[in-house]
Amino acid sequence: MATLADGPDALTGGKETPAPEAVVVRFAGDSGDGMQLTGGQFTLSTALSGNDLATFPDFPAEIRAPQGTLFGVSAFQINFGSTEIDTAGDQPDVLVAMNPAALKTNVGALKIGGLIIADSGEFNKRNLEKAKYEVNPLEDGSLEKWQLLAFDISALTLEAVKPFGLGNKEALRCKNMWTLGLALWMFDRDRQPLVDWLNAKFKKSPVLAEANIAALNAGHAYGETAELAGPLKQYHIAPVESEPGLYRTVTGAEAISLGLVAGAQLADLPMFFGGYPITPASAILHNLARLKEFGVTTFQAEDEIAAIASAIGASYAGQLGVTSSSGPGIALKGEAMGLAIMTELPLVIVNSQRGGPSTGLPTKTEQSDLYQAIYGRNGDAPMPVIAARSPSDCFECAIEACRIAVQYMTPVMLLTDGYIGNAAEPWKVPDPESFKPFPAKFLSEKNGPNGELLPFARDEKGARPWIKAGTPGLMHRIGGIEKNPGTGNIDYSPSSHQTMTDARKAKVDGVANGTPAQEVTLGETTGKLAVVGWGSTYGPIHQAVRRARRKGLSVSQIHVRHVWPLPTNLGELLKGYDKILVPEMNTGQFKTVLRDQYLVDAQPLNKTSGQPFTIAEIEAAIEAALA
Repeated sequence: MATLADGPDALTGGKETPAPEAVVVRFAGDSGDGMQLTGGQFTLSTALSGNDLATFPDFPAEIRAPQGTLFGVSAFQINFGSTEIDTAGDQPDVLVAMNPAALKTNVGALKIGGLIIADSGEFNKRNLEKAKYEVNPLEDGSLEKWQLLAFDISALTLEAVKPFGLGNKEALRCKNMWTLGLALWMFDRDRQPLVDWLNAKFKKSPVLAEANIAALNAGHAYGETAELAGPLKQYHIAPVESEPGLYRTVTGAEAISLGLVAGAQLADLPMFFGGYPITPASAILHNLARLKEFGVTTFQAEDEIAAIASAIGASYAGQLGVTSSSGPGIALKGEAMGLAIMTELPLVIVNSQRGGPSTGLPTKTEQSDLYQAIYGRNGDAPMPVIAARSPSDCFECAIEACRIAVQYMTPVMLLTDGYIGNAAEPWKVPDPESFKPFPAKFLSEKNGPNGELLPFARDEKGARPWIKAGTPGLMHRIGGIEKNPGTGNIDYSPSSHQTMTDARKAKVDGVANGTPAQEVTLGETTGKLAVVGWGSTYGPIHQAVRRARRKGLSVSQIHVRHVWPLPTNLGELLKGYDKILVPEMNTGQFKTVLRDQYLVDAQPLNKTSGQPFTIAEIEAAIEAALA
């Protein structure tokens, strides 16, 4: 695969070197430089060009870190191309560095021979000192292993927006649009969708719209007319071959929100979402608040406990209760989860995992809440757990969580993480008719053999009947104290607690009987090595296994969606391999679950840096395991 690191010929797609199949670009700058917005709009233009893509927004935890500091750098990486893209890319081909701090924190990831585009206007003494540079790296030869293109983007932006009478500070805010314009020229992108977006965004401030459009056009024109020698060339990446259909770019948070709405519609229920703001889960509340026309009620509670309690109350009243949070908030919700398990009410709990423990790494990604999801409640409190593998996969996983919750009368936890929630990829919008409805059923009359009400009688799935509060003649007790197995009256005798504990466990264990058998994602059902993953490790595992198989190595990929209860055939499947490798962004939690359940010698590959796995890291681990 040709990349920008192959040299200038690769940029132009000349006769000697074909145009690259994929390119990785990273925009990096100060938190106030608009890098996330720049990356988001470049993603839009890339999607409109028909390329496959994956993104990785990476920003600091501070609301506004001191300007120009190393810990205040915000970055946005996008991998796009004319071939299948599963990750945001290991190493950037192009790094756009808006200040010294952005260069210092990101240049180490750049491919050897890659291109640095730097705003030389920001490399002044003050900013160099903040970035801990003793001398200017643009001038001392320390960047010689990369291609360097440095020019004063700040000054060029000020000149472009001068006619609009903006103050210096306001004018410099247009730098990201100038940079975006240059990137659009470099990768042969159409500017008009961005012009339309700017006009819509600044509809009430047309001067700002015109200034930003002028900056966008100036950056584009600079690429067209500067006739720069060396690294800056324009080239075109062909659209990826894809199935016909309607596509849109979607983040994990957006896909979860749409999936929850679809799940509620398939269950024929109104949906109530009770949430409390927390990074990186807040976007789900924001997205659902815009979907009221689909029978969605959103409630921002005063704290995490109130949020889940309100959702449980909604389920008790006959709606589909949903709540979401990240690790610290999930911990606060723990007692109420036990209440939902004890009362056996449907509830969907979304956990957008982040680095922990405690406040941890609020804006970084991790997979360290698996134990919390499976085991993290007092008492024997079993709960089904589902893990989404990518932003677009969140849609189907949210529907599946709703289905299990309604059909088995149980809370369900859906695991994503900061990477999935913030990242974006193309999504083929599915045909609504392809999803089988699972309409909720409410008890409307007494169900006992002698005409009595048995609120904890069980169907073939082990689920109790759902009784709407206020249904005439069906008054019953519900709460957190143990109940009689049939009548639901308070009964914490030894026999009742044993029976109810066993029944709740059997019901959740039985969820595995209603879910698909585990399939091998890539490779054979037997062999020397299986790389087993869950959640957002899918992309790098998939690409690493694919590369290893091209080298003739006996390795397969198994990626698990239903992490509790585990698929009924997973144990037998794992025993068909000599070795098992489990890459996780934690200290080995799923590895321990597999060892516990199947007595297999699963070996861990762990990472807790707040960054996703690279393909190279997993590829090296595969080769080491088979050495």
